[in-house]
Amino acid sequence: MLSKKCKYAIHALVYLAERYDQGPVQIEEISKKQHIPHKFLEAILLELRHAEILESKKGKGGGYFLVKKPSEVNLMQVMRLIDGPIALLPCVSLNFYDRCEECKNEKTCGIRDSLTIVRDETLRVLEQSTLAKILKREKQLAQK
Repeated sequence: MLSKKCKYAIHALVYLAERYDQGPVQIEEISKKQHIPHKFLEAILLELRHAEILESKKGKGGGYFLVKKPSEVNLMQVMRLIDGPIALLPCVSLNFYDRCEECKNEKTCGIRDSLTIVRDETLRVLEQSTLAKILKREKQLAQK
């Protein structure tokens, strides 16, 4: 399950993707339009900036903006950055591997094998789910 912080990060990024190449967007605007608490949003945007997904501009006309194109930012990156592992078990995680204490033999563990398939499919879908594709889907769904 996604944390509230991760959901807020995704909503903020989608909002910024809608305004890609239109200049910086102030935190207050994102906070109000996306119903994200201002202080919480500040911390999230700072984390995204440190990950080089966003950049900020200070002063009049300042705010946050995407450094990368919306087609280059996907849900897998954001989820890993904010929430950490995507895999359901630590022994299946690619970036956060940890051996399960109760496991007798990873090579013959049917649970691990099944959840490796789930992980691979999940990562495939999340990697293809870019901000650009999310915006496109939102427009398509709004037309129905």
